[in-house]
This record gives sequence, C-alpha cells and structure tokens, in this order.
Amino acid sequence: MLNALEVFTTVVVGLMVGVEFSVAFVMNRIFNALPEDSGQLGRAHGGRMLGAVMPFWYIGSLALSAVWAVAAWHQPGTGLVVTAAALLIVSVIMSILLLVPINNRGKTWTPENRPADWKEQMNRWDRFHYVRVAVIIAAFALLATAATLA
Repeated sequence: MLNALEVFTTVVVGLMVGVEFSVAFVMNRIFNALPEDSGQLGRAHGGRMLGAVMPFWYIGSLALSAVWAVAAWHQPGTGLVVTAAALLIVSVIMSILLLVPINNRGKTWTPENRPADWKEQMNRWDRFHYVRVAVIIAAFALLATAATLA
C-alpha cells in the first residue's frame, strides 16, 4: 500500500510541476507573443481556469506528501519526503501571499478595465512564479528520490 501511495503522490506532484512549468515557460511566452489584447485576455482566462483548480492540487499534493511521511516514518528516504512537504508548504505560502493577489486582480481584467501598470503586475507575477516553480521542482525531485529508496 505504501508503494502505491509513493507512486500516486509522485505522479500528482509531477503533473502539477509539469502544468506550472508549462505556464511559466510555454503558455506565458505564447500569450506575450499574441497580437494586441489577445495575450492579456489569454492570461485572464488562464488565471480564472487554473485559479480554480490549483489550490486543490497544491493542498492535495501537500496532504499526500504528509501522509507518505507519516506512513513511512522509520523508512529510508522519509527525511526527503518531509523536506519535500516543507517545500510544498513554502509553495502554498508563496501562492497565498504573493501570487494569488495578483492573479485575482488579473483574472478580472479586460482591455477596457485593466490598470495602466498591468504588464508590470504580470511581470511581477511571472518572477514569483519562476521561484515557485523552482520550489516545486525541488519538492518533486526529493519525492522521486525518496520513492527509489523505499
């Protein structure tokens, strides 16, 4: 049963990393290259869609990692799982304090109501997101490594 939990947790976190990596290094670059207001509209739609799903994914990933850590407490690699869970906590805190406030504003913007500094706000979101992606990649790497030690 523990092996199934390890695999499931690693896959869930890995998929989350893939989505967030894609947002950072693929989707936002596509949006930025679109003509006129299309990019801003795409970011707003993405903010609404992913903003509804990602909180569950982040909290679910953290919960799965915590369950794994408890279930495997005296097994090899548990320290890696605990460290990964700590990194996922950091990613949740970063999201709540830094990214969600910008996303909540950006998902309501249209070309008619967006603020003059909307590009600067999106650039700030992107910088925070790059850091968050690095944090969750590290968490994923730790989980994948821990799974090989069990």
